Amino acid sequence: MKRLALALSAFLLVAAGNPATKTEHTVAEGETLSGIAERVGVSATVIAAANGLVEPFDVRAGQVLIIPRQRKHVVKAGDTGSGIAQKYGVPFDLIAVANGLEAPYRIRRGQTLIIPAYSDRPAPPAPVRDRPYFRRPHDGAILAGFARRPDGGGHEGIDIAVSTGDMVRASASGTVVYAQEDSGRFGPLVVLDHGNGWRTRYGHLARTTVTLGEFVKAGERIGIAGQGGSATRPELHFDILKDNTPVDPADLLPARGRP
Repeated sequence: MKRLALALSAFLLVAAGNPATKTEHTVAEGETLSGIAERVGVSATVIAAANGLVEPFDVRAGQVLIIPRQRKHVVKAGDTGSGIAQKYGVPFDLIAVANGLEAPYRIRRGQTLIIPAYSDRPAPPAPVRDRPYFRRPHDGAILAGFARRPDGGGHEGIDIAVSTGDMVRASASGTVVYAQEDSGRFGPLVVLDHGNGWRTRYGHLARTTVTLGEFVKAGERIGIAGQGGSATRPELHFDILKDNTPVDPADLLPARGRP
């Protein structure tokens, strides 16, 4: 009996330390979400969603993360959503969300469904952001920085070195509120609205690749880099505005080389 108890204890210790079976992870000093995701074999975006994390998905030492384990179910003839939910003990609305299903949540024979892990432990509430998480629209070097004078003049954004033909990407998700091939000194120019008074502008493009009213996600192409307008070299002029007031992008963008 004692040997059985020892064997069971050893099994539990191995299972608890096995990255492939962990359902919780305590963040160690220096760890990142992407590194944790790779170790435990669960997508970083899935872990982020389960823990209410928002971009840039920073984690801190000592933080306990839920690791949602996923199973799969191949739909058979006669299967119903409620029956599948009962089989796995997971509310079907969670299964629907995990599989991108929309009401009336129809399933079909042969369809493979992801069955998300379900815990009575609630995910922490998502932190409220007062601004979007801005990515770099291009990873080139900064040619000219932000300089705002008391009289309202100066350089309202940053100029980024590009090569003609490079892709220029949306710094954050938003709606196209301006897309013109000839805006004057900035040439082809795109302006995105991100809500709550936040906007970004992308000038000196070779051409725009979005249309007025279009919604684009962070990282999607909004234009092709070039030397439009009054630019004397290939460059991207990039502005961030809050309530139509320019804000220094250097204070809001990640370091060069980071997404």
